[in-house]
Amino acid sequence: MSTEVLDRFPAHAAAPAHAHEHAHDHAHHDTSGNTVYGFWVYLMSDCILFACLFAAFAVLRGEVAGGPSGKELFELDYVLVETFILLFSSITYGFAMVSLQAKQKGRVLFWLAVTGLLGLAFLGMEINEFHHLIAEGAGPNRSAFLSSFFTLVGTHGLHVASGTLWLAFLMWQLVKKGITPTATKRLMCLSLFWHFLDVVWIGVFTVVYLMGAM
Repeated sequence: MSTEVLDRFPAHAAAPAHAHEHAHDHAHHDTSGNTVYGFWVYLMSDCILFACLFAAFAVLRGEVAGGPSGKELFELDYVLVETFILLFSSITYGFAMVSLQAKQKGRVLFWLAVTGLLGLAFLGMEINEFHHLIAEGAGPNRSAFLSSFFTLVGTHGLHVASGTLWLAFLMWQLVKKGITPTATKRLMCLSLFWHFLDVVWIGVFTVVYLMGAM
């Protein structure tokens, strides 16, 4: 009788351990899902922010106060290069996510680095454009039109800058710890953020630059 008890004891002891492991995995998946859901909520709040900025620009675009308008200031060829750079960075980030699914750490780091460089190139061109406009006397205090322009485009630029810093931090994590579930989750969130910025920029290019230059 005692032999039967001893034989059965490991099975009974292993059951709670297995249940605990299953509960831990379930909790991990729940936490990951909640994080992505929370990030979607953040993106929706960002949509509201940019919608307000677009609305303000639409109202104030004709308030030039006797100063230069978009048709006189904007260089579409220059902005088109900016647009292609940012859109191409979205493609390279997609390559990084494909490599992430294949657990190819080196390729992930390479494509993230390319994406970061493209993001920096976009920011450099935007800062140069702002500097050029201000040097010509078309700064944000010149008219309501320019105030709304600098606010909208500058807010998008700040988002790109924060995304680039976030990308650099995740690259550092990958180098130190490798491809972990936490790093994968964060890279997925950054992917949503980066593609969101591309969509917003298409709106900026169309509403601000393209329609402004017509």
